[in-house]
Amino acid sequence: MTNIRQEDLIQSVADAFQYISYYHPLDFITALGEAYEREESPAAKDAIAQILTNSRMSAEGHRPICQDTGIGMVFLKVGMDVHWPDATMSLQEMVNEGVRRAYADPDNPLRASVLADPYGTRKNTKDNTPAVVHFDIVPGHHVEVICAAKGGGSEAKAKFAMLNPSDDLVDWILKTVPTMGAGWCPPGILGVGIGGTPEKAMLMAKESIMAPCNMHELKAKAASGEKLTRPEELRLELYEKINALGIGAQGLGGLTTVLDVKVLDFPCHAANLPVALVPTAPRPAISTSISTVPARPDSNRQSSRTGRT
Repeated sequence: MTNIRQEDLIQSVADAFQYISYYHPLDFITALGEAYEREESPAAKDAIAQILTNSRMSAEGHRPICQDTGIGMVFLKVGMDVHWPDATMSLQEMVNEGVRRAYADPDNPLRASVLADPYGTRKNTKDNTPAVVHFDIVPGHHVEVICAAKGGGSEAKAKFAMLNPSDDLVDWILKTVPTMGAGWCPPGILGVGIGGTPEKAMLMAKESIMAPCNMHELKAKAASGEKLTRPEELRLELYEKINALGIGAQGLGGLTTVLDVKVLDFPCHAANLPVALVPTAPRPAISTSISTVPARPDSNRQSSRTGRT
């Protein structure tokens, strides 16, 4: 049994949301730089240059990458051997307190965009709480926290369909992506969730975009002749065909609409083929992971971060 202090989790969440507000991860910047180098459209090339310049200014000045600093979303993987000896809050409440601290940080205050009574008064909660939290109880003695600040523009372009098993999944995606327009601020990453049930497909699509931008590794694997898994084959096919649509950076045309495509799948009912699309864009970094791993039984916070836009 491992003891983890309530304050450690709260402050880890607060640190994460501040961190992702102004830092893009290296894998994203590398992919965006490569897209800039190969771009042939002057307008698209200029748009990518502006994103890269903005990213550097945000990192150096510790100021938000975008004015939309998102809705707080957290994936929690809680080890079954973890104990919370001093906890007076639920895990949801701990996460909410971390979000509250992050968004009210006097050195870098973040925009509060969360509204209560969504179909009525739509009153701002003032501190960007509550966060949307997904829990997973796993073997082990640690807590892994993945934080995402998901901007409203890319969220508005999320798509879902309950296809028939005989429908062409790739065809549906290629018809759907152009309807998303430029409101999700491409070039970015497209998450695809396939199977399960409607809510499972949407959750997989969103969770998939937390992974590093590694399309270059997948292309190298394919070029070497190494056998690809079915999800890997689909990732590569969609990456090439979506970029061939010519939507381009900020919808200005060009060679790069997506920097990467992520795919997660799950078994589904024989009568259904649920498919979800969730895009993410070069705005507030969309994921940071923190592992709270005690170095000794009385708990010690250790953080490792990998950002995602």
